[in-house]
Amino acid sequence: MPHRFPLIVPCALLVALLVSPLACRAAPVVYEGDAGPGKGRHIVFIASDHEYKSEETLPALARILAKHFGFKCTVVFGVDADGYIQRGASNVPGIEALDSADLLVLFTRFQNWPEDQMKHFAAYLDRAGPIVGLRTATHGFNKIPKGSPYEKFNNGYGGAEYKDGFGRQVLGEKWAGHYGGNHKSSTRLDIVPEQKDHPILRGVDHMWAQAGGYFTNPLQPSTVLAMAQPLTGMEPDSPDDTSKKPVPGAWVRAYEGKDGKTGRVFTSTYGASDDITNDGYRRMLINACFWAVGLDDAIKPDLDVSFVGPFNPTWRHTHDYHVKPKIKPEELAGWDTPILPVDKN
Repeated sequence: MPHRFPLIVPCALLVALLVSPLACRAAPVVYEGDAGPGKGRHIVFIASDHEYKSEETLPALARILAKHFGFKCTVVFGVDADGYIQRGASNVPGIEALDSADLLVLFTRFQNWPEDQMKHFAAYLDRAGPIVGLRTATHGFNKIPKGSPYEKFNNGYGGAEYKDGFGRQVLGEKWAGHYGGNHKSSTRLDIVPEQKDHPILRGVDHMWAQAGGYFTNPLQPSTVLAMAQPLTGMEPDSPDDTSKKPVPGAWVRAYEGKDGKTGRVFTSTYGASDDITNDGYRRMLINACFWAVGLDDAIKPDLDVSFVGPFNPTWRHTHDYHVKPKIKPEELAGWDTPILPVDKN
């Protein structure tokens, strides 16, 4: 009778690998609509910031784009070793979805992904894939080690060939400082009159963001769509902070890939989860996704930008709500699961 021990060892090792936290991979969430102008287009969302609840903002936007307009939307989250969503984690399993993406929506902060993940992001930039960048994406990478092939993506990178890193070179701005304090100063976004007919601004009005401002001076050439005026309070009608002049809060530009091809870019320095409860601001972000993939003519002023399923933003109400402490991406699958599961005090 043949000795079976060699067969047992590989099986035992396989089981050990499957249950090991180090081997754990969290699958991204995929939302896919049935029909609409986005049918056949794939949008990948990457959510991993430390403060503004990108893990709430991005799946909510993804559901709108998938359910109402037919896009395939893949949401990749920063996760811990056990596959639970972890704010700001530099581990984004599922990022290989970028290989087939028509658009990247990026909301990260100070990331340093493993090289086997980072290579998919770098390849997407090489082919000049279009990008929508929100809030902390302007300083989306940091602490990438010196000598790494991806060091140049660091916020404030000093090399002349990629001055100030990914944020500045691609999105148009790096981390340049707060311009109005969070949770005490909100922001009104005013359309630049000369840009009122831009496709991204169709149907957009009365934009207000609950997050405090960032100082910005976008790298030229950039076209500013909306100016951000810091307010002295946390309501849409709070008085202007007269000590702070308006600065760009949303703009478009283009960047160049490896072979000279250019990709469209929309950047806004807002996007905290409570920000998208404002109809005007949320509409601008949805329009921006259409524009970035070249669907300018499909942008109508009355597009349905209503939320799909329960949306429980917790950025502003950090002290009033408790998010379920451990959530895996698959718990957000489908149209009706809450984003995110919360309990009120």
